[in-house]
Amino acid sequence: MKVEGTVKSVKDQVKEWKKEGLSIGFVPTMGYLHEGHASLIKAAREGNDRVVVSIFVNPMQFGPTEDLASYPRDLAKDSALCESLGVDMIFHPEPEEMYHENFSSYVDMSVLTEELCGLSRPVHFRGVCTVVNKLFNIVQPDRAYFGQKDAQQLAIIKHMVEDLNMNVEIIGCPIIREADGLAKSSRNTYLSAEERKAALILSKSINLGRKMVEDGETDTGVITKAMTDLINTEPLAKIDYVKAVDGITIRPVAKVKKPMLVAIAVYIGKTRLIDNFMI
Repeated sequence: MKVEGTVKSVKDQVKEWKKEGLSIGFVPTMGYLHEGHASLIKAAREGNDRVVVSIFVNPMQFGPTEDLASYPRDLAKDSALCESLGVDMIFHPEPEEMYHENFSSYVDMSVLTEELCGLSRPVHFRGVCTVVNKLFNIVQPDRAYFGQKDAQQLAIIKHMVEDLNMNVEIIGCPIIREADGLAKSSRNTYLSAEERKAALILSKSINLGRKMVEDGETDTGVITKAMTDLINTEPLAKIDYVKAVDGITIRPVAKVKKPMLVAIAVYIGKTRLIDNFMI
């Protein structure tokens, strides 16, 4: 397995693979890999001749008061996991490699970025779309793999690829959870023992909302209120949002429809966690 830090070295290797007619699967990450990332890598390994994983904590997608400096990093552990899963190359650039001194080109999206995480993190998706666009240009993958936990991000990336006629297939993979239901996240490491227990309120509310839909409830206001009331029973939880939106346009919906995304963002202490379910 190669670990490369420059755009040129990755492009050179990709060019050789392309000459050989090999397909490339790509998993973009910010590192501190867990079982959720591993599931994406496994899917890429099964569906492609070569697998590239990027490990880059992208400064452009963090707001000025967010956790860029403290975001967990462990390249040695990440590399060991990648190698054990058959990754062919890790791309681990420094910020200066991705954004040179005079960098001034960005990818902005409207509509899909105006709800959910886009409301409380206004610069986030501009940074995500810009870096993913750059990574796609560098790695030139046939397929790229994203987790359903970041459902709004997945919808936005799919829309961007369609709008800009990118030659890459976007594949969404299911949420991977801890044994007790908490969605896997690199930010789970921020939680104290008490907060880790309190964080289970997220998956409990997701299960409640899903069961209400399965039992025939069609009013999304009734569903999200029940989920909100449940989350509010946890003293350490502070709600950012609990919303039901169209699964493609990310616009609010009043009645249950397909596809529909019910998504939540909740602060447990100072840690912001997200979860969702799709219809």
